[in-house]
Amino acid sequence: MTEKLSFKEKFAYALGDASANIAWRGVAAFLIIFYTDVFGLSPATVGMLMMVARFGDGVSDIAMGIIGDRTHSKYGKFRPWILWTAIPLGVILSLLFTNPDWSMQWKIVYAYVTYILFTLIYTANNIPYGALMAVMTDDDKERTSIGSFRMIGAFAGGMVVQGSLLLLVAYFGNINPSIDVKPLDSPTRYEVVVSTPNDVKNVNIKTKDNVATFIFGNDTIINGKEDIATVGKSFQMEANKPYSFIVEGEKELDASKITIIDQSQGYSKAIYYLSIVLVICLFITFYGTRERVTPPATQESNLKTELIDLFKNKPWVIILFVGLLFNIYNNTKQGIIVIYFTHYIHDQILASSYMVALMIASIIGAAITAPLSNRFGKKNLFIIALLATGIINSFLAFCGPQDIFGIFAIGSISECFAAILPTLFFTMLGDTADYSEYVNGRRATGLIYSAGSFATKLGGGIAGAIIGWVLKVYGYDGQDSVAIQEAVPGIIQLMSWIPAIIVVVAAGLMTLYPLSQTQMDKITTTLKEKHAKEA
Repeated sequence: MTEKLSFKEKFAYALGDASANIAWRGVAAFLIIFYTDVFGLSPATVGMLMMVARFGDGVSDIAMGIIGDRTHSKYGKFRPWILWTAIPLGVILSLLFTNPDWSMQWKIVYAYVTYILFTLIYTANNIPYGALMAVMTDDDKERTSIGSFRMIGAFAGGMVVQGSLLLLVAYFGNINPSIDVKPLDSPTRYEVVVSTPNDVKNVNIKTKDNVATFIFGNDTIINGKEDIATVGKSFQMEANKPYSFIVEGEKELDASKITIIDQSQGYSKAIYYLSIVLVICLFITFYGTRERVTPPATQESNLKTELIDLFKNKPWVIILFVGLLFNIYNNTKQGIIVIYFTHYIHDQILASSYMVALMIASIIGAAITAPLSNRFGKKNLFIIALLATGIINSFLAFCGPQDIFGIFAIGSISECFAAILPTLFFTMLGDTADYSEYVNGRRATGLIYSAGSFATKLGGGIAGAIIGWVLKVYGYDGQDSVAIQEAVPGIIQLMSWIPAIIVVVAAGLMTLYPLSQTQMDKITTTLKEKHAKEA
């Protein structure tokens, strides 16, 4: 008999994805700009790093699914992994955003090691977490409800990291420098001279209103190129050395209206505190959930048979590739936001407000998924959501830096539809596990849910590579203000057309998914009767 899950248990489960998204969305939204603008890596190096690391995840994901299915403990098969990986995940996330004072060659090695370790630990945490949903209940509609809770938790975690990180960076990265402002020949033109008592590897200077443009006053040739006026500058400061800028565009400018942020220190300390929140959430998930569905009593462990069953499972194969495509879509959008707002809108802090708006829209999308699924069916709703989010998102190509309302409106509406996709995806993975048991008499929940992590991480890796390669084509250099402005057309395309095309392709593939709601109702009823007889 199916047990109705309590709100408390669903909430505890949701905190697990809140935790995962502090890590995952933090990496998706901020790691690229951290690597290019703070760590000093080239876009091509970042793209190659993400692609190499994520392709290796395919093997680790399948391996973790197999390990999860074969785990035996008093806590179940999947819950103990949430406990065992909580602290390691928090630690590796912190190391990922640490900027060691090493040579560039060793920094590249450090980036590869920490990033690959992050993906492996995330795999060991997230595949068992995803599989846990399928064994908390044997009712597919109750799983849809759990899936909605999960996505609300995921988007809430994303809201925490995306809404607070840049503010925390500004707070922890404040170096309290000496700032001298002198009026020049017009009421909006000033000479600004700054210095600091300590060496700082990477600072960003701008006005709080993000209106004035800066040009180096004592050197017009920067990295072999003639400097041009840009909204803010990123540069390296030596202790007690004055740096002069010509600042133009704001009236009554004084030192209180200028910010200079040590981005390296700011990012590191901000992530350290968020990692603590991540660990606490995972502990609550472990202690607040239970496993109830077990494999058939007569099932014997046979890896070869399980793998054959897996790749003959047509619904699983299709949902795997659809999941890969919409994760490329989501991660491309997420990965370019901070760069877009920093270098096109010229207001990095506004990126936090934008991402919070997207998270609110995502929570709404996740919350309405269950009733819409009951109304239209999972497959039809999936296709509608794919087409809607992609088409609406493409309109961002027509927005200028001044069209803030339009950017927020288009992004939020598109994200509301996009939030339906992962909610349905993880629910439908549970459906494919039911389908496998229905057809083959065998159940390998962990192996099937490895597709979720595989699609998420490989999609993120491909998205990172796409961002890196497109920025390389346009000559982007995160520490060269001139090159940044020349790459703006590529930044706009990454925000609009490129992800939209990917998700429309996914909609076409989703039409091939064979499981209708009528078929799932039949499968659910048959399996419930079978489980009741075995109990």
